[in-house]
Amino acid sequence: QVQLVESGGGLVQAGGSLRLSCAASGSIFSINAMGWYRQAPGKQRELVATITSGGRTNYADSVKGRFTISRDNAKNTVYLQMSSLKAEDTALYYCNVKVWVGVTILDYWGQGTQVTVSS
Repeated sequence: QVQLVESGGGLVQAGGSLRLSCAASGSIFSINAMGWYRQAPGKQRELVATITSGGRTNYADSVKGRFTISRDNAKNTVYLQMSSLKAEDTALYYCNVKVWVGVTILDYWGQGTQVTVSS
């Protein structure tokens, strides 16, 4: 079993910055990728950014140039630095970790951390 602990959400004014963290612990033998997703009220959960074990990153078009994802493999922790925040970034942000179990990849999700951007 894998546990994910998220932190760093909060209320910020438009144009401000926040940094999210997600630490993974438990039965971790090999993490394939880590990432962040978000879900705004009345909308589907969407990808924000992902990063592979090798450091390859992928971003949603809506956050490119404003958000930066990074990871500390030694600490099994992923970060999301969010800058130039907009009201439309308001959402519940979920950490996601994809873990190899044998030849299968399993998804684990954090409990979510709220990000609210006031305009």
